[in-house]
Amino acid sequence: MAFRKFLPLFDRVLVERLVAETVTKGGIMLPEKAQGKVLQATVVAVGPGSVTQKGNVLPVSVKVGEKVLLPEYGGTKVSLDDKDYFLFRDGDILGKYVE
Repeated sequence: MAFRKFLPLFDRVLVERLVAETVTKGGIMLPEKAQGKVLQATVVAVGPGSVTQKGNVLPVSVKVGEKVLLPEYGGTKVSLDDKDYFLFRDGDILGKYVE
C-alpha cells in the first residue's frame, strides 16, 4: 500500500505490471527466458493531468483500477515497499481494456 503515499505529478500514471505466465495451458513449464515481456498492467495511481499554456488542466485518460496496454520499452521503474511499479506518461499508454 506504499503507492497510496505516492502521487504522480502532471500526466504521469503509476502502473503495476501483470505477472508473466509460467505454465502453458497444456501444463508445460516455461523457462524465464522463454517468457515474453508482459505488456499489460493495472493502474494504481494517476496524476492530476497536464497543464496547457493557458493554464487549463487536461485530465488523464485512465483511472485507478483500469487495465492498460503498455509499450514494450519505456517507463521509469519505481520500487515502493519491495514491489516494482512503473511510471508512464499518459500519452505513452497504448490503450485500455474495457469490459
